[in-house]
Amino acid sequence: MKTAKFKFVTAHLIISICVAAVAACIVFFCWYPFPLNKAVGVTHIFLMMLGIDIVLGPFFTWLVYKEGKKSLKFDLTVIILIQAIALGYGLYQIADGRPTWLVYNVDRFELVKNNEIVMENPKQIKSQFKQASWFKPQFVAAEFAKELKQKNKEMFAEIGSGISIAQRPERYVELNKAKEQMQQRAQKLELLQQYNNKTDVEKILAKYPQATAFLPMKASAVDMTVLIDQKANVVKIVDLRPWH
Repeated sequence: MKTAKFKFVTAHLIISICVAAVAACIVFFCWYPFPLNKAVGVTHIFLMMLGIDIVLGPFFTWLVYKEGKKSLKFDLTVIILIQAIALGYGLYQIADGRPTWLVYNVDRFELVKNNEIVMENPKQIKSQFKQASWFKPQFVAAEFAKELKQKNKEMFAEIGSGISIAQRPERYVELNKAKEQMQQRAQKLELLQQYNNKTDVEKILAKYPQATAFLPMKASAVDMTVLIDQKANVVKIVDLRPWH
C-alpha cells in the first residue's frame, strides 16, 4: 500500500515536471525558437536549471515529510516557495536574455537580445520598435544616422565600446527598406559548403527550394545562416555556419 509520503512526493514530482514542460514550451517555441536557442547558447543552461529545480524540490520534500510532524505544512510550504522562486528567477533571467530583434546591418543580420538593447534616444524610436516582442524575435533593418555628427558618434561607439547600431532601436526601419541592399550583399548558397559539411548543407537546402542566396547572422554563441529568396524575403534561419 502506498504511503501518504510516497503519494505526496510523487504528486509533487509530477506537478514539477508539468510546470517544467510548460516553461520549456515558452522558452523554445516563443523566446528561443530553433536554431536561436543554439545561437545564444541557452539550451544547456535552461535544462540544467529545470533539472535542478525538478529534482531538488521533490527530494527535499522526501527528506522532510513525516506524518504527524507538527511543522510539516510549514516545511513543505517553504520548499515549494523556494522552488517556485528559483524557477521564477531563472525564467526571468532567460526572458531578459531572449532574442528580440534580428537586425539587418550593412551586410549581415545581428541577433540582438533584450538585455543588449541600448535606449539612448527613446523619443526617436518609431512606435513599432519601442517595445520588444514577448513572442518570436522580429526582423528589422538598421540605418546609420543621416546627421554626420551623430553618425560619427555611433561609429566611434561601435569601435570603442562594441555597441552596434543594431542595438539602437532609434535606427530601426522596416526590413523591406533594406531589400535592395540585401540583394546586393547576398552570397551564393554554394559557399556554405566551404564552411559546413556538404551533406548537411544539401539536406537543409533541400527543405527550402525557394532559397536562392544567404546572408550571415552574427550571434553571441554560434553564428547562423539566413536563407533568402530572389526578392530578398527571409526564407528561414538555419543551423549552418556562414563563415569560418
